[in-house]
Amino acid sequence: MEFKHIAFQIPPKSETESLESAKDFYQEMNARRSVRFFSDQAVAREVIEQIVLTAGTAPSGAHKQPWKFCIVENLELKQKIRDAAEKEEKESYATRMSQEWLEDLASLGTDWEKPFLTTAPYLIIVFRKPQQPHGSGMRQNYYVQESVGIACGLLLAAIQKAGLVALTHTPSPMNFLQDLLGRPSYEKPYLLIPVGYPALNCTVPELSRKPLDEIAEWF
Repeated sequence: MEFKHIAFQIPPKSETESLESAKDFYQEMNARRSVRFFSDQAVAREVIEQIVLTAGTAPSGAHKQPWKFCIVENLELKQKIRDAAEKEEKESYATRMSQEWLEDLASLGTDWEKPFLTTAPYLIIVFRKPQQPHGSGMRQNYYVQESVGIACGLLLAAIQKAGLVALTHTPSPMNFLQDLLGRPSYEKPYLLIPVGYPALNCTVPELSRKPLDEIAEWF
């Protein structure tokens, strides 16, 4: 099989320009926080479309692009999602989570109630596809968890770049999302991300990130 290759280049930068760009991007991403208090202020659909397009630029195993981004703006559907998520979360907090897990979450002030699921103007539900249709049958995808994880990282960076906020929400189990959105059996829910502007009185936990010497090793 022959593969077509095309020319590739990126605009060259000096060492100084590269460093300044890296610093600027770090500062912007370091300001990113997981937000639980959203405004219901409208966000233009075109902004969300560009954010999702950015996520779709992620590398993937064999270039299978094994993801689907379902964007929910309908309030009735958001309410159904919230009801189902809170049912699972209430059970998790009561019986599924270990005491150690609950202690780790205590400083963040989280509980089973998820009002952001109806307040945020958009919910982006990310599905992974271990398989996908090919001709009259199905074909295997590769490195699906890794590929979709990278896409979600780019999604979060694009949300921050657009001046919006988000939360990575993982109600467990998440099968209700597949049912409520009528997704095919070969799509599996991966992440639920409310997106919008922060509430006027928004607060976040006071946290610090690990320094470079704790997250990197040079060899």
